[in-house]
Amino acid sequence: MALRGVKVIEFAGLAPVPFCGMILSDFGAKVIRIDKPNALDQDRQGRGKRSIAIDMKKTEGISIVKKLCSDADVLIEPFRAGVMEKLGLGPKILLSENPRLVYARLTGYGQNGSMSSRAGHDINYIATSGVLSYLGRKGESPHPPINLMADFAGGGMTCALGIVMALFERAQSGQGQVIDASMVEGSAYVANWLWKSRKLPIWGKPPGENVLDGGAPFYDTYTTADKKFMAVGALEPQFYVQLIQGLGLSLDEFPQSLLLSEPEKLKKKFVEVFASKTRDEWTEIFKDTDACCTPILEPEEAPLHPHNVSNKSFLQAPDGSYEPGPAPKLSRTPGVDQVLAAPRLGQHTVDILKEMGFPGETIQKFIDSQVVLQRQTNAKL
Repeated sequence: MALRGVKVIEFAGLAPVPFCGMILSDFGAKVIRIDKPNALDQDRQGRGKRSIAIDMKKTEGISIVKKLCSDADVLIEPFRAGVMEKLGLGPKILLSENPRLVYARLTGYGQNGSMSSRAGHDINYIATSGVLSYLGRKGESPHPPINLMADFAGGGMTCALGIVMALFERAQSGQGQVIDASMVEGSAYVANWLWKSRKLPIWGKPPGENVLDGGAPFYDTYTTADKKFMAVGALEPQFYVQLIQGLGLSLDEFPQSLLLSEPEKLKKKFVEVFASKTRDEWTEIFKDTDACCTPILEPEEAPLHPHNVSNKSFLQAPDGSYEPGPAPKLSRTPGVDQVLAAPRLGQHTVDILKEMGFPGETIQKFIDSQVVLQRQTNAKL
């Protein structure tokens, strides 16, 4: 696996940091998640990781963390600017003890600037980045794409890319470095094309009235007779022709140029026609065409779609459920091909402490004094 041998220390958090850690774990890194004792176990991106629960309010807890980081390759932390420094775990200290450490700081507003210490969530970060202003239907207020844009695309994924780049550079210099992964900057970077394409003909109108944001009837979603949905993306003329043919319409009556003269007429007709058949009927009609018209699959349907099955795009867990597998696919060193177990909070505390060289009596003292929490009932000291 591409990241085999890489040791990652992940400080528990929500959404972006766990996703970043999962990406590294999926491609072979050994990820140790540092949890707070008795915290709520909300990580749903924990596959393949191990958990050690440490009370970092205690001096002994900080010492354990420092020892963990002393031979680590990567550290990922989710706290606001200055929190790690207050704990005595800032990059100056840890990099002085381990110069090869890649220290990734994944936050909403970054380490600098007037908002660096403020709280926020995905919606706030994409608002500050300018991206949210692009998103929304005609005549409606901007609407976020759940929390995918900042937390996952601009946050976890972008941070993982930064980590891999830093590891590659370290192979040449032998030196680690600090990664300042701001979700404001990351989401803006993901949306770079929106800034660079503003002078193209597809933009220039208010939100919701442009070609790609719902203003073009041939790039939109439609309700079918069975209250399911189809996605249409017939932008190019040759694809539009096939769409019109599949819908049983006349190209002379409904040319693509209606977008400029009578877009509402085109939209009204598409709504009417799509509502006349079920989603599966439309799927059958368009399945062997380049009309760029596809069914909108439900989450439980996507893993069973023949295309996704043939590509093994989803992994099946022992309980029968499915979840997306690692992407992209690497020919020689692919990611995991099965759903690895996610840890319970503190499940591997004793095992990890033993690997660090602590004797059994010391580990027991840590447990008794609540410096650490061990959830594994059969752990042997």
